[in-house]
Parts: sequence; structure tokens; C-alpha cells
Amino acid sequence: MTHYYKVIMALLLMATTAAAQENLQRGAKASEVTKTFTTLKEIPITSVKNQWRSGTCWAYATLGYLETEILRQTGRVYDLCEMFVVSKDYMDCATHYVRMHGYSQISEGGSCDDVLEVIRQHGICPENAMPAPGSLTGDSLANFNVFFPELERRVSGIVRKDAKEPLPHWQDSVQAVIEKYLGRCPESFVYEGKTYTPRSFAESLGLNLDDYVSLTSYTHHPFNRWFVIEAPYKWRLKPSYNIPINELMTVLDKALDAGYTVAWGGDVTGDFTRTGLAMLPDGVQPTQQLRQEQWDDWRMTYDHVMVIYGKAVDEQGNPYYMVKNSWGESGQYKGIWYMSRDYIALNTTYLFLNRHALSPHLTTISTPF
Repeated sequence: MTHYYKVIMALLLMATTAAAQENLQRGAKASEVTKTFTTLKEIPITSVKNQWRSGTCWAYATLGYLETEILRQTGRVYDLCEMFVVSKDYMDCATHYVRMHGYSQISEGGSCDDVLEVIRQHGICPENAMPAPGSLTGDSLANFNVFFPELERRVSGIVRKDAKEPLPHWQDSVQAVIEKYLGRCPESFVYEGKTYTPRSFAESLGLNLDDYVSLTSYTHHPFNRWFVIEAPYKWRLKPSYNIPINELMTVLDKALDAGYTVAWGGDVTGDFTRTGLAMLPDGVQPTQQLRQEQWDDWRMTYDHVMVIYGKAVDEQGNPYYMVKNSWGESGQYKGIWYMSRDYIALNTTYLFLNRHALSPHLTTISTPF
């Protein structure tokens, strides 16, 4: 994130509990609510990870999602390397910044599209093929508190005011900062007795990267059309397919019922607690109009990515989704969040999923490019 976005996100996270308390005036504080759930559908997932002090939920969630796809298709369990994706993506982001003459942002944040594009262009490696996150900074997990400000300064200094060209050999200087904190991405490695390159390893996973699509639901663009969601962390400008919110929720339910997990990008700055619950205040209805109003006036943002892998109901029979977070085994449910159906309907920015999980009339949609 830029310094500005770091400050804003820090303030938003600090205000989460206070906002939840204000919004839940008719009931108990969200952070004090304890619920018991009955599982209706649970799809196998890989282990909960911890992004720690890094804005890389997009990498952890999307790789976690792809790990479940591999598990679903082959039964094999992989631990794919988030820092490989982060390393390649940050260099891609820096390249985009330079090509835009500085009229873009350098950010820790990203989206599911970033991970897909990194794998497509650069491949992927297993977790143990690179230094463990945080190991080069004296931490036990990823810590970008020093790394990213240094990277941001280095990249922003490439495009000097009134310059006719970028600084020479800027790629080497940016790469040096990335490798200083994340380590060098391997050109080859051994996995289960066989030597791979990142590209050949990606090919061995059996994923068809053309199978994955992003769906969204906003009224400032026509339905049943593609558009690029106007969010700061979606710098690759990859489009999402726009459908009404009721249809989007039907897509989610049918995908889970059919055994497909779904990567979720959305807002966690409102009624999303640190205890493992996310639900709307009494009386709030997640309409299409309210979604648009909150998007336009910034009450709703795109600031987190997770994996939806199941369905459950609470003691009153209210529907919830089971969601794998990337904050370690925190909260009441050891890293799993229960998010109400209404919360998901109001706060979803996009769903990222396998096109084979879609209804027949959507499986035929063709990507715009």
C-alpha cells in the first residue's frame, strides 16, 4: 500500500470494533456475540496460513483457493509459495508504474487476477523452495513494515519530475530490494525427487488457468457485461462479469453445493469482527441499491480476500458461509470466519471461481480479452 492507504487501512482496522458496536445498537456488540453453528456443506481445504504484517491476503487467499482446486481435482495437497507470487507481482506492479509515468500506485494490495497472471507468466513453486516468510527480516512470518516503504521509495524515485526517461537500470535496483526481504525466486528446484522450473511445476499441477472468472454486481455498469472494477488494488485492470446480486448469490450457493470453493473479494471494514463472525445489524437489508450507494460513497471498499468453502446455519437457522481467513488460527473458530448470507450479499466486491461451477447460461460467457 502507499503511505496514504496504509494510514487509512490502519485507522479502519482500529475502528472495526467501534463501528460494529455502533451498527449493532439493537443487540450485543458483535465482538461479544458467541454462536454455535451446524454445518450444512463443507468442502476440503488446505491449512490456514498467516499473512502476519503484510498486505498480501490476495496472495494467501488465491493460492489457498487454487490449492483447494487441485485437491478437488486430484486429491493431492500442495503448499504453494505466496512470496514467489508477491515477488513477481511487485516487480510487475513496478513495471506498470514506470510505463504509466508514475500515474498509478505501488501497493501491497492486489487481487485474485494478480495471482493468476503471475502463474501464467512466471509459474509457481512450493513453499519450501524460497526462504520462509519473515526469515530474512528476523521475524517468524511475513513482515513488510520495513520492506514495503523501502520498495515504495525506490519505485517512486524512478520516475523523476520532468524526466524524459526513467532512471537507467531501474529494474535491477527494484529487484535488489525485493530479494533483500523476500529472497530470490528459484530458477529450478527439487520437489518430491524431481527437478522443476517454476513454469514446469505450474504445468504439473493440472490447473487450466482459462477456467477461472471473476463475477461482480454493480449498477453503474450494465448487467451481463464485462467491466473493470474501479478499485485501487486492481491495477491489472482485469474485467469482471456483472450480474444482479440475487443471481450472484445463487452462483455462490450452487458452486458450493456442487463441491467448488470460491475466492471472495470484499469489504471487512464494517461489521466484520476479529472474533470470527461477520453479520449485518438488525434491520439492514442487502439490496442492490444499498450495495451501490455504499460503493459510491466509500462506505464499502475492496480490502480483503478469503476463501469460501462451506455453508452453515446458526441456532436460529440463519444462513452463514464458512470462510478461511489468512490471519492464522485466530478468533473463536481458529482462523475460520462465519459470515452471514446478508453480510456476503452486501459486502462482496467480486467472486472468483471455476467457470464449470456456473449455471449453464453463464458457462458460455466469453472473456473480453
